Amino acid sequence: MYTYTTKGTCSRQILFDIVDGKLTNVQFVGGCHGNTQGVAALVEGMDAEEVIRRLQKIDCKGRGTSCPDQLARAIRQVLKRQAEATEA
Repeated sequence: MYTYTTKGTCSRQILFDIVDGKLTNVQFVGGCHGNTQGVAALVEGMDAEEVIRRLQKIDCKGRGTSCPDQLARAIRQVLKRQAEATEA
């Protein structure tokens, strides 16, 4: 399971797995419980790249980010690390 510490949102962390390129077990720590549960349910089993494409750059109240955007950033970070590890 991956843990991402968020920046600029009410949620403090996002926990998730990526299995065979699919997002699973998404959990937000903090934030608007109903909204974050909804996001987690909607992306369950979705292709990680598709989640990034759909959620990146969503803004919450002019903050320049949001919980969905932070999830996209977290996934991008993990995929980048995985790619680098494969190249090494």
